[in-house]
Amino acid sequence: MASNASATTGGTIDPKEAAHFGAMAADWWNPDGSSAMLHKLNPVRLRYIRQAIDRHWPGKGRSFQPLEGKRVLDVGCGAGLLAEPLARMGAAVTALDAAEENIAAARAHAEPQALAIDYRATPVEQLAEAGFDLVTSMEVIEHVADPAAFVAALAGKLAQDGLMILSTPNRTPLSRLAMITIGESVGGIPKGTHDWNRFLTPEELTALLSDAGLEVIDSSGLSFDPRRGFALTANKAINYLLTVRRR
Repeated sequence: MASNASATTGGTIDPKEAAHFGAMAADWWNPDGSSAMLHKLNPVRLRYIRQAIDRHWPGKGRSFQPLEGKRVLDVGCGAGLLAEPLARMGAAVTALDAAEENIAAARAHAEPQALAIDYRATPVEQLAEAGFDLVTSMEVIEHVADPAAFVAALAGKLAQDGLMILSTPNRTPLSRLAMITIGESVGGIPKGTHDWNRFLTPEELTALLSDAGLEVIDSSGLSFDPRRGFALTANKAINYLLTVRRR
């Protein structure tokens, strides 16, 4: 997610969280910098997203642009690590972040590549548009002030036959060890990035989604092996992804 003291605030955005991520904006695209862990995580997230896209909209499994003609909303986009590949998949992408610094970095990175991504430092609750075919929000809900209201806002942007994909850390002893005790000391995650008490279990997030009129149709764990990096797995103890649709 994202921001600095000058970040746009409102809705479910937590200004302190926004400030923490905005301070890293200039370094966001450095694969060895403060967002190094996200760079390592992104290919695995994209693999999961592509699989979900191919299941939901079959017939383009061999296409480099399976999202051609689709409208995508990426909430908590940072400097565009996910928004850019979604645009390359053919989507018309709108990408939101709490930090104006991150949005500026995202625009600067996309422009020389001629990627027409609509970046906005706007809370999702204040976005007028709706009816998006795909809504993504990766590693964001654990940073918002009101997870239930945030999920409801995401649901309000999803088209009737659309798809939503979320990822977030689980609240387990193993996630505390991996992401905070180790991750924020020697693992390359900036200190203060996570508050373990704000992590949601899959059951808790599923309940919030159900309350918003959504249902989980697929899930996967994310594990980390020092030798192989991140991988999709059945084990959700550290981190997990959910694919969601309207009931």
